[in-house]
Amino acid sequence: MLRYPQIDRNLAQRLERAEVLATVAYVEARRTIQPSYGAGWFQIAGVHAVFDGAESPLTQTFGLGTFEPTNAATLDALESFFEVRGAPTAHEVSSLVASGTWEHLSSRGYSPIEASTVLVRPTACPPSADTRHATARLIKRDEIVSWSQVMAEGLSSESPELVAVVKDLAPVMAESEGTYCFVAEVEAKPIASGVLSLKNGIAVLGGASTIPAARRQGAQAALLQARLEYATELGVDLAMLVAGPGTSSQRNAERKGFRAAYVRSKWVRPAQARDCST
Repeated sequence: MLRYPQIDRNLAQRLERAEVLATVAYVEARRTIQPSYGAGWFQIAGVHAVFDGAESPLTQTFGLGTFEPTNAATLDALESFFEVRGAPTAHEVSSLVASGTWEHLSSRGYSPIEASTVLVRPTACPPSADTRHATARLIKRDEIVSWSQVMAEGLSSESPELVAVVKDLAPVMAESEGTYCFVAEVEAKPIASGVLSLKNGIAVLGGASTIPAARRQGAQAALLQARLEYATELGVDLAMLVAGPGTSSQRNAERKGFRAAYVRSKWVRPAQARDCST
């Protein structure tokens, strides 16, 4: 029987910190590979603010209200970080935050634009994959480009607007410390991608993408099994992933033993013009 953790703010802190540490590792890789990009991050009151370009989906904060109560001074500092870089201020906010967080955001002109569900499961006893078709493994260093192309192609039918974004993000992700890239294959042909980041004692799962012509062959099941087994071998006992509420991705995760821990909402305020005359 799988032993699930207690769902509370302590768990949220552990999960949120794991995800942001994986994102910070990505930003550090970007700074090394493309220093002219201007990527950066900073931390205040337990909140990490990350910048990877004004249009990047990674440009936002993590942990607002989860570690410490939110106040005006903290929000001022976070907003300034993004405003000087010409980016909107976005906060990924857990439903387990301290009271008053929502009121602070509403009063400052933020609006919620999307929601997601954070799911968890122990890494032990990963579900058996249907290996009649797909197998999964870690990629080699000389496969980063082809792996990135697979991830981008997998999004081409449902989210074509993300293809260019993923082609930019994926190679940097592959160079991030503590991040492991997996590929699923059928007859030695790569058909799907998956990412595993090991941070704060958590296996953070992401990057799930299967090329449209090769779906329903067990690729994501094989990738899940391979990543959970790898995390277990390295002594990590808990995995997390994020899915849209009520989506097929969430239902598939629940069939594989994941349970919803909490919901998050993304709150955004448009970039503010700065007065440079003072």
